[in-house]
Amino acid sequence: MGTLTFATNVTLDGCVDHEVGVADEETHAWFTRLMAGSGALLWGRVTYEMMEAHWPAVARGDVAATPAVRDWAVALEAKAKHVVSSTRQDLPWRNSHLVRGDLRRGVQALKDATPDGVLLGSVSLAAALDRLGLVDEYRFLVHPRIAGHGPTLYESGLPEVRRLELVSAEPLRSGPVAVHYRRER
Repeated sequence: MGTLTFATNVTLDGCVDHEVGVADEETHAWFTRLMAGSGALLWGRVTYEMMEAHWPAVARGDVAATPAVRDWAVALEAKAKHVVSSTRQDLPWRNSHLVRGDLRRGVQALKDATPDGVLLGSVSLAAALDRLGLVDEYRFLVHPRIAGHGPTLYESGLPEVRRLELVSAEPLRSGPVAVHYRRER
């Protein structure tokens, strides 16, 4: 069985707005390496639609991009993308698959079928899956920013404190710190 790893950008004050962090060659390369180590991606519909609207064009070369950003887009294009949605009927983006029905069973089946692990990149979905006890690891790129606005990490709450074990912490040259935590069981 693979692990479910929640990975996202977050500011020091917990903001997960994708537009407030450091978006440079180094941070894109970090996320590309992280994605390469997983067997699949898991998103909610909103994140999928945001990604679908931009990254395929970058991968095709229709949008100007730096080498690291283009590498990210090409890797993203090739990766299996699983989407939790009750409203989407089809997912035209290459390698995209719907997760339907019972959330716990659907995501557990995905974990069971993906020995290299699943990388979860949707904040609201992560909170729901964490409440179900399905998130195993956390990979946060903590940015040296105080946004002063939301949305914030786990703003919908959890029923109890999650105790985590530090696996690694790696400062990037541009200021963010890549932290890897494993959930204590």
